[in-house]
Amino acid sequence: MTTFLSQNVERLQAPEIDYGAVAPLLIVLGAACLSVLLEAFLPKGQRWAAQVVLTLLTLAAAGAGLVLHASAGSTLDQGKLTLAGALAVDRPVVFLWGTLLLLGLGAVLLIADRSVEPGGAFVADASILPGGSVGVREKLRRQEMQTEVFPLTLFALGGMMTFVAANDLLTMFIALEVLSLPLYLMCGLARRRRLLSQEAAVKYFLLGAFASAFFLYGVALLYGYAGSVKLADIANATTATDRSDTLLYAGFGLLVVGLLFKASVGPFHAWTPDVYQGSPTPVTAFMAACTKVAAFGGILRVLYGAFERSSWEWNGVLWAVAIVSMVIGAVLGLTQTDVKRMIAYSSVAHAGFLLIGAISLNDQGLSGTMFYLMAYGFTTIAAFGIVSLVRNGDGEATHLSQWAGLAKRSPVVAGVFTFLLLALAGLPLTSGFVGKFVVFAAAVEADMVPLVVVALVASAVAAFFYLRVIVLMYFSEPAADGPTVSVPGAFTTVAITLGAAITLVLGVFPSFALDWAGAGSFIF
Repeated sequence: MTTFLSQNVERLQAPEIDYGAVAPLLIVLGAACLSVLLEAFLPKGQRWAAQVVLTLLTLAAAGAGLVLHASAGSTLDQGKLTLAGALAVDRPVVFLWGTLLLLGLGAVLLIADRSVEPGGAFVADASILPGGSVGVREKLRRQEMQTEVFPLTLFALGGMMTFVAANDLLTMFIALEVLSLPLYLMCGLARRRRLLSQEAAVKYFLLGAFASAFFLYGVALLYGYAGSVKLADIANATTATDRSDTLLYAGFGLLVVGLLFKASVGPFHAWTPDVYQGSPTPVTAFMAACTKVAAFGGILRVLYGAFERSSWEWNGVLWAVAIVSMVIGAVLGLTQTDVKRMIAYSSVAHAGFLLIGAISLNDQGLSGTMFYLMAYGFTTIAAFGIVSLVRNGDGEATHLSQWAGLAKRSPVVAGVFTFLLLALAGLPLTSGFVGKFVVFAAAVEADMVPLVVVALVASAVAAFFYLRVIVLMYFSEPAADGPTVSVPGAFTTVAITLGAAITLVLGVFPSFALDWAGAGSFIF
């Protein structure tokens, strides 16, 4: 009996944890828990300041921890498996974590701003229904921001960081839920257009639940095929085995559906335009930038770690998915009359471009895709920051007709937005051009020239709806009762400046970021 107990005690020993490697992740998740306690115990009038300070300090501390770990060159070169192999901290993960923290900073600044819209962009009391008495409505207008958005943001960011570092599919699924559930709630917190916001949250939740079910069922089938959920074990099982390939194909297909949904890759994009339009614009910026990085970080890890050796069996399917995504994003983007929906379909087209880099399965494809994710994220953060400034009496003026003659009302805002649209279109001297160039070059090296040709055509088509907005802003007369451009507060100004500046720097001097992105490969 004693021998039996000693053997089981040995099996139950806690896994070894490299705290230095996972310090950024632990800081973010620990601060998210502390943020919940602040929300529970602080008086309402003190919550906003405390939550903003805590969130910004958390991002700074996590960034400092990441820099300290990255400065240990030999340790970083080898990578580190920790938490019983559940997490892998290697150079690509460090790059993705750094990108997520910087993009998270921009999104938090937009979320925290209370000057563009009095009280902030988030509903103060969800129990107060439209149509109540004048006194009730006046009370709602006087109340302050609903500050639980800050712990939700930190939990979502922690889930994203775990997702890109997950070394097995079960950890990846848990991280997927940790990042998704807060986003479902955040989508429904809009102060104005509340019904549209709540509708977006419900759609996102229902479709996200289906996608999670697909992902988990795929994990179960792959476990049945390989006898393990670790990426390395699945890769080994695909090389030499007499097991049924049906489990492999079905499991891979269901798993990829869940990943492509989160990345808003067409045709798994149905949630994207409605959720982008209905969510509070700061939350839309957070989703559009950070979720894209997390989703494609997970896609890269899965494809390179578990299915690279069997790529000839699934490559054609993802070719078709990339083409469909680019065509849907480019063509349907032409028909949109709402700025946020237009950027949503733009993101679907960009997801197709990113997928080209992911399925190239070479070093250039890995580094190019990660660079593209960084470039796209900062451009998108700044673009949604600009969208939040154009307002009328009902809130944000997102219909394209309301942007007519914007350059005459605010030349600076129109000029910055023009630069960001040109970056999304991929014109030279912007990060968008460099991102597309390196991804397409990787695809050409991988003998995917036909796919690159389709991508170039889709890019040309998509450029039209970006140019349409520019023409509308500069060559149309503003309506007499048209929207005004709000003076941005300090937080929004910093977020927009950060996004636009990095978009310019990555377009003119991209070598540093490209070298950083291409400095290493995944470990498993």
